[in-house]
Amino acid sequence: MTEPLASKIRPKTLAEFIGQEHLVGKGKPLRVAIEKKELFPFILWGPPGCGKTTLARIYANSLGADFYELSAVDSGKEDIKKIVGRPKVGPWGISKGPSLGFGKPRVLFIDEIHRFNKAQQDFLLPFVERGDITFIGATTENPSFEVIAPLLSRCRIFVLKELSESEMEKVIARTKMKVPKIARDWLVQMASGDARQALGVLETAEKLYGKITLETLKEAIQSTHIRYDKKGEEHYNTISAFIKSMRASQPDSALYYLARMVEAGEDPKFIARRMVIFASEDIGLAQPTALVVANAVFRAVETIGYPEATINLAHGVAYLSQCKKDRRAYDAIFSAMEDVKKFGALPVPLKIRNAPTKLMKELGYGKGYEKYPSTSLGASDQESYLPEKLKKKKYLK
Repeated sequence: MTEPLASKIRPKTLAEFIGQEHLVGKGKPLRVAIEKKELFPFILWGPPGCGKTTLARIYANSLGADFYELSAVDSGKEDIKKIVGRPKVGPWGISKGPSLGFGKPRVLFIDEIHRFNKAQQDFLLPFVERGDITFIGATTENPSFEVIAPLLSRCRIFVLKELSESEMEKVIARTKMKVPKIARDWLVQMASGDARQALGVLETAEKLYGKITLETLKEAIQSTHIRYDKKGEEHYNTISAFIKSMRASQPDSALYYLARMVEAGEDPKFIARRMVIFASEDIGLAQPTALVVANAVFRAVETIGYPEATINLAHGVAYLSQCKKDRRAYDAIFSAMEDVKKFGALPVPLKIRNAPTKLMKELGYGKGYEKYPSTSLGASDQESYLPEKLKKKKYLK
């Protein structure tokens, strides 16, 4: 099997690495860690094709570590067991723990760690805690949402940026291919900082047509796959159509756009989070159980993952689409926030202030407050607890 171009030209040292100067430049954290051979777990968060896997390999190589690589897309507990179950053998026999001086350290790199569900991440945690392996995760999604808190708290987070145009040009130059300027400029714009995508298109054009031109690059990018870039316009168009279909009470349309996202490999937790927001924003008071259902779907997706989570998503979408809609709570809170921005922290009426001390009571704090106001009065007849300046204001209409 022919080695892919991206693999052939993959940098093996920091001297060859392109981009991420804020992490690997002189005196920057990852460079310092590599130079000092510091061993610690971390997560690389950044867009596709920005060098996450390459940095993990360079780090492991600098430590002289055994490097194990898994993808969360097609691996699980058993794969982790196979790695951590192997004893580390040093000069004096089997060793435990991460010590550099006693056996070779083991680095476990898990790409797309956000694809591991909670149970799988829970399984990984004790091995990280005990130092059986040094864990490196890579993700294109916000780890605050995608990685369980105990694992996140044990890892440093390094944020990577998409490659700049000049950095992309350097990556293309590394291929030693003859690429006309007009073709190179188009490729740089098309790839939007994703080096792996640019190299893939270059490689395909070379294999299919034997030369690199603007025309062969455009031909090479043609694909029968669904057009859906998680950072691009189609991503936002599809999620927008999905939400608007539920808002319009059109379950068939909503399910179609859900299917588009599922087929394109959209993160199920991203979809479920939008459903939780929708339950309060668009359904709100009309059917309070919508939020319960949406949260249940999110929890199911989090613990189950694809492909079965598709059923949970479909269940939730069908339900939310058919609920009555009421945006009053949503409109009310943003109206109240506008007044907070406009007027600042207006004085709270003395009647409903807390009075924990004698002095406060003497100053009138809490005076006249009834713990259980009379139920004989209608809501419109009761005295407003709003600050004086906003006494007649109605947010929830």
